[in-house]
Amino acid sequence: MKFKHEPVLLQEVLQWLDPAPGGIFADGTLGGGGHSQRILERIGDTGALYGIDRDQDALQAATARLQGFPAFHAIHGNFHDIDQLLPEGVELDGGLLDLGVSSYQLDTPERGFSYHEDAPLDMRMDRSSGMTAAEWLNTVSEKEITAVLYDYGDEKWAARIAKMIVERRPLSTTGDLVACVDAAIPKAVRRKDDGHPARRTFQAVRIAVNDEIAPLEKALDDWMKHIRPGGRLCVITFHSIEDRIVKHAFRRMQNPCTCPPQAPICTCGKKPVAKVMGGGAIRPTKEELAFNPRSHSATLRVAQKL
Repeated sequence: MKFKHEPVLLQEVLQWLDPAPGGIFADGTLGGGGHSQRILERIGDTGALYGIDRDQDALQAATARLQGFPAFHAIHGNFHDIDQLLPEGVELDGGLLDLGVSSYQLDTPERGFSYHEDAPLDMRMDRSSGMTAAEWLNTVSEKEITAVLYDYGDEKWAARIAKMIVERRPLSTTGDLVACVDAAIPKAVRRKDDGHPARRTFQAVRIAVNDEIAPLEKALDDWMKHIRPGGRLCVITFHSIEDRIVKHAFRRMQNPCTCPPQAPICTCGKKPVAKVMGGGAIRPTKEELAFNPRSHSATLRVAQKL
């Protein structure tokens, strides 16, 4: 299957990153290379763009797409590990993180991300390591599954779904997981649901399997260390948990002081390292929503290094 990618909030990302000839940038979630291509077109041959992705399929497809750009450098890895992945001494003019699942991953049944197709229950972004979703669901406790579904999916029926999963183990396909959700949520409730009843469960399991939440705040701090003063970090999120982490991290970078509010002067010594740009949350336009419905939950936040 062809790796297709509709870059979300593309014009907004280009506006805030403002790539210019000779610029040095990093795309920590390369995906299909949509954002990276437009950045490369602007920085020219004298710049550099480091495209990072832990999905080997994405990296291979994006490398083929961007091979005509001498400034492109592909790196296999997790953006959480930017300190180890970025060449020593590189200072970035800007960084981009487009979190979530790519269209390719959703539309390729054998990857196991979609609840619309019956396929192996994998969900790993990096298929070279880690537990599959099936292995995770078949080994962790009912209590842990419940917590993950509730915390990462805002799933009201988390306890019932977790109980059904444990009762029906072992699960091996996405269809098995969908069947557990269908059996756990009352039919009348499912009929009233605006979307697919399993979407929250699949989101939560994917986040757990790929460990997407716990390292995120530290990763944002690490990325900001590699950006030059005046450079910007753009982060696109697709659900409230990640967006909340990004929002709080950027606010902390802007105002890191931990002194009591009533203190007359700051004595903690913590200085701002960045400022929030764009007024906070930046959302897709009506025009983008019309041609790319998958952008409906996207939120862009921008912080500029001081």
